[in-house]
Amino acid sequence: MKLLFSALIVVFAIASCRTLHSSTTIKPNDSFILGNNQHGSFKVNLQNTSKNDIEVFKAPIDGGKHSFQVIKPNAHALLKVDANTALFIQNKSNDTATVQLKVTGDIGLSMGYKN
Repeated sequence: MKLLFSALIVVFAIASCRTLHSSTTIKPNDSFILGNNQHGSFKVNLQNTSKNDIEVFKAPIDGGKHSFQVIKPNAHALLKVDANTALFIQNKSNDTATVQLKVTGDIGLSMGYKN
């Protein structure tokens, strides 16, 4: 029984290492970019905790943009992102935006801002 319990703890510990939790602040008229590097696929459970809409879209690192979506205040979105594709989270308002992110899958992702 102890061996089974120990094995379960190891499995949960390994699984939790593949999860990233973040409270991300985005300045007015700025974007947060997640995964603008070579990586595997990942999923983002995003909650807009701001008082204004935010916009998201996917951009393969070899060019293009697709899957534009507006996320309303307090709304959630589950976003599946392909390998070698960045997720752009845009704050087009004049107020600071905050989003809660739970990222699973490949978490070897670059993170940065662009205005």
